[in-house]
Amino acid sequence: MSDSYEENSQHLSDCKDCESVPHHPHVSIGKIVAKVPVVLSELSLQLDLDTMIKFPEPVLEIKDVKKRVKLTQCRLLLPTNRLFIKGFVRKNIQYASPSKDIEQNTKSSIASDLHSYTVDVPFQCVTEVKKFLSKPVMPQVNSREEFDFFVAQPLPSGYPEKDELLTSDLSQFHQESTQFYNELPFCELISSKIIEWDEAVDRVSLHKDAPVGEGYFTKVEEKMVIDLKVRLLQNQQARVSSSTNDCCNNHDIEEE
Repeated sequence: MSDSYEENSQHLSDCKDCESVPHHPHVSIGKIVAKVPVVLSELSLQLDLDTMIKFPEPVLEIKDVKKRVKLTQCRLLLPTNRLFIKGFVRKNIQYASPSKDIEQNTKSSIASDLHSYTVDVPFQCVTEVKKFLSKPVMPQVNSREEFDFFVAQPLPSGYPEKDELLTSDLSQFHQESTQFYNELPFCELISSKIIEWDEAVDRVSLHKDAPVGEGYFTKVEEKMVIDLKVRLLQNQQARVSSSTNDCCNNHDIEEE
């Protein structure tokens, strides 16, 4: 053990200083066109949830609840400007469950085990984006057009000899199609705030010899108000202007 420590110490002592030289980055001067995420809007949403949570075993009391908001969908439907939100609240509930060993319970004490239960509470809503910081680029619609060529064919018997069938060729198919690959708006979750109220709906007394007021439950009715703040973006082409570098920077670039 000591030999290994001495070897590692020797390797660390062999570490020497090394020099580094700064380099000026290669940048474009003047006006350039860049493709960047553009902020379309920042929105605050409020959702109301009312759900029932059923525990896998009797619960004496809830010790702690940890929550995390997760979005599974945030989709702007153009050109309606309607924003569809879907997700869930991940809840990890730590609780005390009465011990199955009844002999450990007395008239003045209750033995319990500490457990946890994780559940996902789903939510969804639709809202309208009424104000844009930057206008979204509307999707271009695909197009498809058919075209034919004129043909003249002789007519069968029963028609005048000089007459011809003037039409298009049914044995051929011609088409021009155009597809546009539009940039899809996307979201970022900025912040979330949850106010909740949990209340047991089936609480009963523990047993006749249990301490006064003690009981257990397996179902909780939960009411939550969720405040979300989301940022709506879209990749767009933007013109970027940059000022001319100073003499020192220009000198550095020439040297490189």
